[in-house]
Amino acid sequence: MNNTDILLNDLKLKRLFSCLSNTGEESRIVGGAIRDVLCGKTPQEIDLATIALPESVMKAAEQSGYKVVPTGIEHGTVTIIIDGQPFEVTTLRTDVETDGRYAKVTFGNSFEEDAKRRDFTINALSLSQNGVIYDYVNGLVDLKSGRVRFIGDPETRINEDFLRILRFFRFSASHGVGDLDPEGLKQCILAKENLLRLSRERIHAELFKLMLTERAPEILAIMSHHGFAKLLLGESFPSRAKRLRAFEKLINKHPCPLLMLGAFAVLTDADVNRLRERLRLSNDEFNRLITATKIYGSLKESSKAPDRTKLKELLFLFGSSACLDGLCLAMSDTSPEMDDSPWVEAADFLACAPTPIFPIKSAELITRGIEPGQKLGKALKLLQNAWIQAEFPQDPSILENLIRQVIEDVNKTN
Repeated sequence: MNNTDILLNDLKLKRLFSCLSNTGEESRIVGGAIRDVLCGKTPQEIDLATIALPESVMKAAEQSGYKVVPTGIEHGTVTIIIDGQPFEVTTLRTDVETDGRYAKVTFGNSFEEDAKRRDFTINALSLSQNGVIYDYVNGLVDLKSGRVRFIGDPETRINEDFLRILRFFRFSASHGVGDLDPEGLKQCILAKENLLRLSRERIHAELFKLMLTERAPEILAIMSHHGFAKLLLGESFPSRAKRLRAFEKLINKHPCPLLMLGAFAVLTDADVNRLRERLRLSNDEFNRLITATKIYGSLKESSKAPDRTKLKELLFLFGSSACLDGLCLAMSDTSPEMDDSPWVEAADFLACAPTPIFPIKSAELITRGIEPGQKLGKALKLLQNAWIQAEFPQDPSILENLIRQVIEDVNKTN
């Protein structure tokens, strides 16, 4: 079985091909799914192109009993759902007019012309139902050599859709080997200001995909050197991105695009606020990054990994996931010449240690005469701080002494 058989032997895809055959027109798998299986990767999605018009595709799907959604019917795309799995099916197209963001298209009947309007040679492959790979632009050669190259003239391809600038870097990171294609890089640099014409959501999505790749630190450094990072994010710190990725490997942590963004472009809360605006970070992304930055701020004064007392304090205040985020950002600040083992030990501790639980309830203070309200809140805060400073004791006698001292202090100030 060769790599493409993995696709063609998929039962859902066989049913889809059978459905589309009822249109009387040819359909093929196109784009990333072929690229990825040929590289030994699992495709994230399987897209098809067809000569059949969208109305004919929808009719065939409905007659076969499949749910069909006109997700982009103005551009010829419908989504057919088979046993919960979505497949995008797009009628062959020819661009009539482009402005770098949107395109007006007319439907066509040539797979070759459709391939030539795509972005990179490695994304222009098509695969027939009987296993024939069609390659009109030498994509197979480029895929084998790890070369990410625009189809035809790079300037023309970029002017059709400015997002292709970021996609050039992303695919160079995920599928490229060695130096970036020089002509492609040159034209991306010349056109980089046009990135500001794109929606922040599209930039966010493309950058986060890039930051998941193996070569992300290397490619981000190139983007920083040529001014892309400054344009889109503000200040950038490529060495921190490199350190973070190395640390993620050491602790067997799956790459996180948000943490990579933090290492690459965040030092302070102000940086997080700026990125929230520039990239339209979701509330969850913003809250996670701002918390990680706060923890990073409490650790960055020392170039050493935090000891267990400090880690317990952070665990108590923020929880294990947030603490690991902050630890990763702090570690990314360190020199490559440093011994990484204390940081690995700190990460291991966070993964295994239970979160300390404050053993004193507000009712205990109320029974001792502390009135509910502002006074009680102050007492609890002082007691919590004292408990942290005492290194989280559970011994009743020690807790009793802490309570008495805090009550005495609160009463003196009131």
